[in-house]
Amino acid sequence: MKFVPAKPPLTGETLDSLAARLMERGEPPFRARQILDWLYKKRARSWDDMTNLPKALRAWLDETFELMPLSLVLNRQSADVTDKLLLELGDKSLIETVIIRAPQDGVGVDHSRKTICISTQVGCAMACVFCASGLAGLKRDLSAGEIVAQLLQVCYREDVRTPRAREDLASFDNIVVMGMGEPLANYDALIRALTIVNADWGLGVGARRITISTSGLAPKILKLAEEPIGFRLAISLHGASDEVRGRIMPVNKAYPLAKLLPAVKTFNEKHGRMVTLEFILIEEVNDSLEQAGLLRDIAGDLHAHVNLIPYNTVEGLPWKRPSLTRQERFADVLRSARISTTLRREKGHDIDAACGQLRLKTEIERGEVG
Repeated sequence: MKFVPAKPPLTGETLDSLAARLMERGEPPFRARQILDWLYKKRARSWDDMTNLPKALRAWLDETFELMPLSLVLNRQSADVTDKLLLELGDKSLIETVIIRAPQDGVGVDHSRKTICISTQVGCAMACVFCASGLAGLKRDLSAGEIVAQLLQVCYREDVRTPRAREDLASFDNIVVMGMGEPLANYDALIRALTIVNADWGLGVGARRITISTSGLAPKILKLAEEPIGFRLAISLHGASDEVRGRIMPVNKAYPLAKLLPAVKTFNEKHGRMVTLEFILIEEVNDSLEQAGLLRDIAGDLHAHVNLIPYNTVEGLPWKRPSLTRQERFADVLRSARISTTLRREKGHDIDAACGQLRLKTEIERGEVG
């Protein structure tokens, strides 16, 4: 499940790896920082844009690397100014990246809080019954360069909308690795990509602004706890008991709560960061007050924040979101225990913003899946 492109993407190179390639060619290593500055700070769209590089070096870069390993197919914007980008990779596979805006009082859309949601795989093998990402299974992992390139595509989009954002990525408040795929199942590419995103020679996004979301691969959570860069962690819990979670998330068979929760606690103790528990509320599945009480106890023990997400309807799946009354009653159980809780309101429902929906619809239209 690996795609080998004709030329590796420049977006997958670190400062050290690029310097080594340049030194093999007889170039001074300082050229690596110049090149990456053009890529990430100045948003060069072609090799010829890199005007302070010798022409022969630009020609070599063109022969050696792919500047942008994916292209924009669709950009859907919802009434709530959520953007979904459908991106095509070199093998014609499709992935999704979402820009979620939260307008603040007294300011326009260009100054709203922005969260970028990126993907790590084409499809997903986790087979969560409520999710569109895994309906066609897992096709392949993304490379580190393909993961990073999603953020550059967002930068290109924002450069047009807000020229002030061209100089840095500070106009984006958060990056969440919650798109298509299970991030920790593509561990090495994920860590390399986020190292590039975090580095001062890369996109320069602080670790506190980057959240990795996992369905619960306990051994990889423990491995992540040992990483020197302290990214934030979110757990796609969606069930507060093994009985409920196992019904909707097959991963719970391998890593039930008795294995998952201690791993999360270890991560928390290592990095001292509040973990987020993601909990999609599905009518008559996990929205009972009993589940709310169990979730309250788990969150209290972990000192975690709970993000309640009313289910975003997926065509072809039978699940529904609870009524507003049931949502509030569930949330009140947590709030009454002083658990940090957010009850999210849907974003991007009119543009198929739930993970994998737009990709699946496009593949069906192309005749690639039934």
